[in-house]
Amino acid sequence: MHAPAQGPIPGDLLLLAYRNGIFPMADARDDPDVFWVEPRRRAIIPLDEFHCSRSLRKVLRRGAFTVTIDRAFEEVLQACAAPRPDHEGTWINRRIEESFCTLHREGHAHSLECWRGGELVGGLYGLAVDRAFCGESMFSRADDASKVALAWLVALMRRAGFALLDCQFMTPHLASLGAVEISQQRYCALLDEARGEPRMSLAEAYDSLLEEAGPSSSPGKVIAQSFTQTS
Repeated sequence: MHAPAQGPIPGDLLLLAYRNGIFPMADARDDPDVFWVEPRRRAIIPLDEFHCSRSLRKVLRRGAFTVTIDRAFEEVLQACAAPRPDHEGTWINRRIEESFCTLHREGHAHSLECWRGGELVGGLYGLAVDRAFCGESMFSRADDASKVALAWLVALMRRAGFALLDCQFMTPHLASLGAVEISQQRYCALLDEARGEPRMSLAEAYDSLLEEAGPSSSPGKVIAQSFTQTS
């Protein structure tokens, strides 16, 4: 169902929709309208079943990228919405972009950024709803950058006490990282189980991770080790 073109989607309406397993999309970047989606099948990544390959653990340990949280939300969103060689178009129109930037300013939407030499080369963004994180999109301009961002997200969610990582639609790339497909009914049940506040925010989990790594190690090594223990 299409919604008529207008200003940003109200934040309380977006949060209510996500709490009920519904999210907005658009037909194209310049399409002023949005429509609401409730898929029959949902992709999620069980937090204890994220597949961190040996090669990805090496990239994490090596610290190939500097990873930050909420430092460049709008840049990440715009990069996710930009044309790509392997995609015909984007579902992120200006209205969705503006709506999520508002949610970010209100502390609900978050981004993870991967930097190399001061250049933004990868990242992801999504919406934190109770103890669930609804991943919206990711991008990569360097090998493994989006995988590193996702590995960091999973590690931060586990540390913060989150329970559900929603990936919306299954892709071969997500399947290779441990995503599984479930029914919408099962997804909504998991959403209900994820109600309530996490132990800490994702930003607090990020600070906790850096503190644990300390000067003698690196956060990437701590993350790689945590996946070694659960793989």
